[in-house]
Amino acid sequence: VQLAESGGGSMQAGGSLTLSCAASERSDRRNCMAWFREAPGKRREVVATIYSGGGNPYYHDSVKARFTMSRDNAENAVHLQMNSLKPEDTAMYYCAVAFDVWPCPPHRVAYAIWGQGTQVTVSS
Repeated sequence: VQLAESGGGSMQAGGSLTLSCAASERSDRRNCMAWFREAPGKRREVVATIYSGGGNPYYHDSVKARFTMSRDNAENAVHLQMNSLKPEDTAMYYCAVAFDVWPCPPHRVAYAIWGQGTQVTVSS
């Protein structure tokens, strides 16, 4: 499986962007999909996770009520709707997948497959 992110760009604070992550193939294995982000000089941190078996997504406290993660099983994709963007949301955003795990882990080491990343830049 390969992952490819899209939808990044530059935006002024308060704006919205939607990121997408497409998987190259469908998997019948239970899995967790996650969005991580990495800002310059900072460690990569989890933004949101979603489980293939259903349930509500998990969100990092810093993005709760602003970001929404969803799955599109028909397109083998996940999306991250980002509203009310802040300059501190500026980072490279990565999607990742972990198979046969539950609950969805918030740690990067648990995710074996990553996309190449898409840059999000928010100006004040």
